[in-house]
Amino acid sequence: MYLLFSQVHEFEKPNDEAALNLLNSCSAAVLEEFPDIIFAYGYSDEYSFVFKKTSRFYQRRASKILSLVASFFAAVYVTKWKEFFPQRKLEYTPSFTSKVVSCASPEVLQAYLAWRQQDCHANNQYETCFWMLVKSGMTISEAQELLKDTQKQQKNELLFHKFGINYKTLPELFRQGSCLFKKKVEETVKHDENGNPVKRLRRKAVLVHSENIAARSFWNEHPSLYNDLGHFSKDIGRVEPDFVRSFQFENKLLPLTWVVVRIDGSHFHRFSDVHEFEKPNDEQALKLMNSCAVAVLQEFEDIHFGYGVSDEYSKIISAIASLFTSTYVIKWGDFFPRKELKYPPSFDGRAVCYPTYKILLDYLAWRQVDCHINNQYNTCFWMLVKSGKTKTQSQDYLKGTQTREKNELLSSQFGIEYNTLPLIFRMGSSVLRSKEAVAVENGVVVSGKKLKREGEVVVDHCNIIERGFWEEHPHILSYS
Repeated sequence: MYLLFSQVHEFEKPNDEAALNLLNSCSAAVLEEFPDIIFAYGYSDEYSFVFKKTSRFYQRRASKILSLVASFFAAVYVTKWKEFFPQRKLEYTPSFTSKVVSCASPEVLQAYLAWRQQDCHANNQYETCFWMLVKSGMTISEAQELLKDTQKQQKNELLFHKFGINYKTLPELFRQGSCLFKKKVEETVKHDENGNPVKRLRRKAVLVHSENIAARSFWNEHPSLYNDLGHFSKDIGRVEPDFVRSFQFENKLLPLTWVVVRIDGSHFHRFSDVHEFEKPNDEQALKLMNSCAVAVLQEFEDIHFGYGVSDEYSKIISAIASLFTSTYVIKWGDFFPRKELKYPPSFDGRAVCYPTYKILLDYLAWRQVDCHINNQYNTCFWMLVKSGKTKTQSQDYLKGTQTREKNELLSSQFGIEYNTLPLIFRMGSSVLRSKEAVAVENGVVVSGKKLKREGEVVVDHCNIIERGFWEEHPHILSYS
């Protein structure tokens, strides 16, 4: 995905310094956001984040960890784009895939880091040779053929004799990649009454470049790494193939099942409070979410109605969560033109396999029932709060009330007939590809409007619990 992204945005080849610095800046933000991440290493279009061994972050659930990190990274990437590319428009939303690798000992972690940095060197040396040959007039095929089976020394000689480039003098950022870890740094936190700075020590992400991040000498130079991650007993050269195979292992979902990926806003109560979303429902915020869901269906053709085909689970979750998040940031101004996005949001995801359509429909029915229960409660709760009750009083008042009692409360006290509230609040939103030409407005199914083409991704607010919806849209549960 990032290869196409770099081509569309015309990144400099073989390395675009601004793009690499943007990735470094995003990674620093990740370390600041998640205290349990204590080390990061990245190059080209990838970053590895190391959590402390004792971390209980989200109960160590892999799907939560990889989706949150990828989601937050994508949000920061979009937010910071203009800082690094002030004259270049972000043409489309980026997404990132991720996976979780468990390192049971410092030795395994050492092997992983050595593997990634050796890959950085090998890829950068090849790419430097390749693009110098292409820029000198060779075709892509000719450059690939010339470099086929060449060794490290041969590539170095090619660069030096043909282009006058001493590979070892190229910027460390390109050759070695970038390390980020937390270090105690003295910072000015305020000024006293005389204007003198008051300084405090705090742990802050610092960026360094090192020729060998897996070497004992590197870790010994930085006591914070030694304290947080342990020490390496010896230096390593070649990484054992068994280690590499374990790092590359892909945990796949069951084939021939409906894969449901559920995305939830992380700490979204705080996010909605900070951005002053209307209570109990902010229609613009809901429409923004719908717009992001539409973008996900448009990007990933295997998704029909929250289901996909078998694939590596971490890539499904992280790709969807990061695309959803970057779209959310990019489209924020479309739905809140007068409201500043105060900080990047993040979404966590999980993937579950449902082997039969009946179980799948039970899951979807459960989500819509939950939508109704939550919306009815929140509507009552916020109407009581707006009428003068405290939040605690409102909670006590609603404790133990049933559906009918809540409807009567809304009707008698506030003149609200619950069943007349907008469908988007009561039913939630279904996003699907239409198999027939349908009438839509702003992506939402309506009547009396012009028809859109077959296969259009549309948003509908309808009853998905009843069989009628699925009988009208049989293609959703088909394999076609």
